[in-house]
Amino acid sequence: MNTSTNAKKLAAATLSDPRWAAVRARDLAADGKFFYSVKTTGVYCRPSCASRLARPENVRFHATGADAEKAGFRPCKRCKPDQASLIARHAAKVAGICRLIEENDKVPGLEELASRAGMSTYHFHRVFKAATGLTPRAYAAAHRAKRVRTELDGNGTVTEAICYSGYDSTGRFYEESREILGMTPSNYRKGGANTEIRFAIGESSLGSILVATSESGVCAILLGDDPDALARQLQDRFPRADLIGGDREFEQLVARVVGFVEAPRLGLDLPLDVRGTAFQQRVWRALRKIPAGSTLTYAAIAKRIGSPKSVRAVAQACAANTLAVAIPCHRVIRNDGALSGYRWGVERKRALLEREAQL
Repeated sequence: MNTSTNAKKLAAATLSDPRWAAVRARDLAADGKFFYSVKTTGVYCRPSCASRLARPENVRFHATGADAEKAGFRPCKRCKPDQASLIARHAAKVAGICRLIEENDKVPGLEELASRAGMSTYHFHRVFKAATGLTPRAYAAAHRAKRVRTELDGNGTVTEAICYSGYDSTGRFYEESREILGMTPSNYRKGGANTEIRFAIGESSLGSILVATSESGVCAILLGDDPDALARQLQDRFPRADLIGGDREFEQLVARVVGFVEAPRLGLDLPLDVRGTAFQQRVWRALRKIPAGSTLTYAAIAKRIGSPKSVRAVAQACAANTLAVAIPCHRVIRNDGALSGYRWGVERKRALLEREAQL
């Protein structure tokens, strides 16, 4: 076989290998899954290596860096495939910054955080958001909100809880308390006491539907087979709130939700009282933008919110949603098209999607 024919065969083998597409795209997600070597340079690289793309006939693929070295290749000095990957190094730096934020009552500024990470402010901001799904400021706010909830569950005063959580003033906290807690701090501490929640339960072809509202909007839409169990779920969520059965006017709201479940073409536009972490709220906003009759994967949602590595966290946010159909987590599917992980049952998810597909 002449040299030209052999080169064509080798090039064809490389071009038909799906790993070549990852090399051409310099795909960071492929790092660690395989390595490739270049015969003409004698080096091996990560898929994401920024070096000039080699000719396909000179490329060979290896399962591990050790395999490449056994074949006589040395590590590339540019992408350093024998060291921790860039993603792993970034993750370690971000984890350290997260600990720094969590351990300080006053959050350091962006420039100081970037300096601690050894990056420019612009690059650090992008790396941090890619790793956590949040900007450094949003991460600090989410952690502070978590701390205030923990402190309010303790025995100190409300003022102490606010101060220990890192708020500069009680006034500033009270401005944000509705968004953070959904109620005043004192009522939160009392398990939702002095908070009125109106609710009613309707019936649909998918089972019972409980709809509950606070003064801010619809705070729960729950699906199930047992109306009493749904009422208990609402009670567990607001253990000391005043749960008030809805009147005839309120039942019309329930009828709207039931109508939407039966005929999605009717649409559903309700004022919502959405309570969750900063990350969860970003996911839920993205879900509300998925048109009826369409679906997206968890990975696609993660990309839409600017956090492509947070697929698992997106799935967890979908599972935490307590506003069925209003926040349409049923429109999110796995990469292989499977209808897994729906809080109110896969069969209900399938039925909802089938009805929306007929629009």
